[in-house]
Amino acid sequence: MSAAAVMGRTLAVALTGMHGHVVEVEADIGQTLPGFVLLGLPDQSLQESRDRIKAAARNSGLPLTRRHLTVNLVPAALHKRGPGFDLGIVMAAYAADRQVHGVHGPVFLAELGLDGRLRHAPGILPSVMAAVESGYPDVVVAEESADEASLVPGARVRGFRSLHDVIRAFGGEPEPPLASAVAEPAPASGDEDRITSASLSGGHDPDLSEVSGQFEARFALEVAAAGGHHVLLEGSPGAGKTMLAERLPGILPPLDDQTALEATAVRSLTGRPQDAARLIRRAPFQAPHHSASMAALVGGGSGIARPGAASLAHGGVLFLDEAPEFDRRVLDALRQPLESGAITLHRSSGAVRYPSRFQLVLAANPCPCGWGGGRGRKCRCTSLQRRRYTAKLSGPLLDRVDIQVTVPAVDAAALTSGAGGEDSATVLGRILPAVERQAARLRPFGLSRNAHIPAAVLREGPLAIEPRARAGADAALDRAELTARGHARVMRLAWTMADLRDADRPEAEDVDAALYLRRRSDGEGAA
Repeated sequence: MSAAAVMGRTLAVALTGMHGHVVEVEADIGQTLPGFVLLGLPDQSLQESRDRIKAAARNSGLPLTRRHLTVNLVPAALHKRGPGFDLGIVMAAYAADRQVHGVHGPVFLAELGLDGRLRHAPGILPSVMAAVESGYPDVVVAEESADEASLVPGARVRGFRSLHDVIRAFGGEPEPPLASAVAEPAPASGDEDRITSASLSGGHDPDLSEVSGQFEARFALEVAAAGGHHVLLEGSPGAGKTMLAERLPGILPPLDDQTALEATAVRSLTGRPQDAARLIRRAPFQAPHHSASMAALVGGGSGIARPGAASLAHGGVLFLDEAPEFDRRVLDALRQPLESGAITLHRSSGAVRYPSRFQLVLAANPCPCGWGGGRGRKCRCTSLQRRRYTAKLSGPLLDRVDIQVTVPAVDAAALTSGAGGEDSATVLGRILPAVERQAARLRPFGLSRNAHIPAAVLREGPLAIEPRARAGADAALDRAELTARGHARVMRLAWTMADLRDADRPEAEDVDAALYLRRRSDGEGAA
């Protein structure tokens, strides 16, 4: 019998970050001593698949061949990682032994349990996206991964509970499997008692109507939500900075199809199917602790770098409470994604790129003790301590933050009146038309939000603001109160002001309002 007659082939996907490569799984049965060799730069978890696959095949009623089995993952120069190759390898081995047929076409993406049950593999969504883009729309996954895989437009998904079911679907005739291989999967421990954000907030989402007073900060949030701008909230402890930041996602527009797919794909890499079972339409909210490392914030780790909080916040809000308490190097690592909307992480084993188009919200106290705002009667910080504290937020980082407002302490009248401001739904009703206007205006430029307009487009062309209207910003630039980057951000803010007014173009009042939001009330500039 020729070697070609005993060759089995299937398809799988190798992920490098969120970018997937379709991999051909070749299986050859030789006439030498029994063995199982896996080639093609597999990592340790993939090397261990040999014993997993043997046990799963035996417990599914169709043991692997007793002859020498060689499996090659092509292209051989590409590193292969993770247990998602298990199903593709075992089906290629069966095809080489002529136990199944029709397996060279579908893409197999599932991990195997020792009892033959198919389990969810991390990164199903980006893997299916890569398969469909490469012209392979038919995918076979674990039953618990089917909802996630079906999110990809054009994918034809088949979900199976066990290897025994897959074998039968592709023409095999296995013996009856072990009972445990077809039993209902046990629910994850504690799922029924899992604490959700809704239960912690009293069963409802945070609403702007719960914020007492703070009308200037509320207006700043409305402008930020309408144009996609970054925000710094500075004020004394208890003024409401965290409450305001937590309510920003509630007034952001729903994610568009592309952003929703990208945000869900990032969560798919966490390996928890419940995180990616549905497209994320509401803006995500990430609030890492100030002790977070650089890897936790922007991504990292050994081998291929994993996404961090900045990528998990893609399309939504990254909130850094007590921002000056973060390590300065960690904060400055955000400067690149704030400009580009993506994070590229380089490691010795390769580079990965994750989407990171988020709105940054920084909250800070005016000084280390927190009581230096207003008249500062309670503050005992020295001038040197204050300078060191404020210097933790570097000038280049603050220059990228469009809106910088002071949140004053709430007075008794506002706190005890029992009447809050407008609710989130009312504010969102004003924001959505403004978002639609700017999306229509920016569509020829391939953009959707004012915060993303390139500076060159703002200086000349149809989006350039008339010299008469921008005179205040030009004067601030000449006095070195604004940098060139800060000047461009004021122009973007002015366009958002005009959109909220339903005006065709920004006027001088819009530029003046943008300048006011750019500077904190203590007179500090943005640059």
